[in-house]
Amino acid sequence: MNANNYYAGHYGCPHNSTHRSSNMEQIITDSQANLIQTAHNREYRDRLFKAIFGKDTEQSKKWRLELYNALNGTSYSDPDALEVNTIENVIYMTMKNDISFLVDSQMTLYEQQSTYNPNMPLRGFFYFSQLYQMHIEKNRLNILSSKLIRIPEPRFIVFYNGATNKPDTFRMRLSDAFDKKVESHNHAGEKKHEQTSHDFEWTAMVININPGHNSALQKNCKPLYDYVRYVGRIADNKRNGLPVNEAVDDAVSWAIEENLLDGFFSIHKAEVIAMCLTEFDVESAIKTWREDGYEDGYIEGVEDGRISGIATGKQEKAVETARNLLKMNLGTFEQISQATNLPIEQIRELQQQLVVNT
Repeated sequence: MNANNYYAGHYGCPHNSTHRSSNMEQIITDSQANLIQTAHNREYRDRLFKAIFGKDTEQSKKWRLELYNALNGTSYSDPDALEVNTIENVIYMTMKNDISFLVDSQMTLYEQQSTYNPNMPLRGFFYFSQLYQMHIEKNRLNILSSKLIRIPEPRFIVFYNGATNKPDTFRMRLSDAFDKKVESHNHAGEKKHEQTSHDFEWTAMVININPGHNSALQKNCKPLYDYVRYVGRIADNKRNGLPVNEAVDDAVSWAIEENLLDGFFSIHKAEVIAMCLTEFDVESAIKTWREDGYEDGYIEGVEDGRISGIATGKQEKAVETARNLLKMNLGTFEQISQATNLPIEQIRELQQQLVVNT
């Protein structure tokens, strides 16, 4: 669940590029920046979904096992049977017990997204690259051996609860992003469609958890159902015209009254509110900066009379945005990469430049 409270677009940024500030501190007011920074300093950066299912508490372990069982049709009863590692806002799970691990032979990765992102297969590909390296090092496997090493089957699941209408479940394929296409023609010689060579494929399974979707899954996993109800309450409040901070506050109070997640909202009220408001801040800022970057690039391209100016303007704006996000410690490398569409390696290089110049 991503949200949107005190952010640049909410207060309105001028759309004339000659008036738009190039400084992040001028795009976001001091009070807004302080709110986000305070949330980050108190480790409220995690998404609510991860806070519910990805922590090392007994309660989170229990909910995590319920979600795993509901998705896999299993009936494991030991919450400690799932070994959990996290990569930023992603939950990675595998079975601790060797027998269970061999039975399942799965490396499962969960991520929650509130906006549709066609690059999820590529993100998952990067995630699993790290996870397999961790797995190989942990188990002291030798990839240079003449003997085939056995690795767990990857399973990448994205829980989607965005506003764009999507099916209950659908697969996203990395091959859709491949540059090299193979044209297919009919008997009359007309091009029917383009397809990639499927010598390599990587997929992400997207599960729509919005209200009215995958009700059987939610019925079999009450923590997920409670999470969906809470997020739905915020969405309803926003549709009814409540400011975001009031929408979140009302939803938390309602969740406490309904005893959603067995008192979780009552115990962690301040953290939940901070997480939700921070997610709204960052997600909205990302949207605003993306739109601004496109507009700046387009204006520069038109004024220069060169199409290449569009791409150049967008690239420069993306780099500028990334630098500002890094300066304010807003988001991880992965989040900043997603916000700006810049490679993670370039984000790291920008961070190193900032350290050197500081």
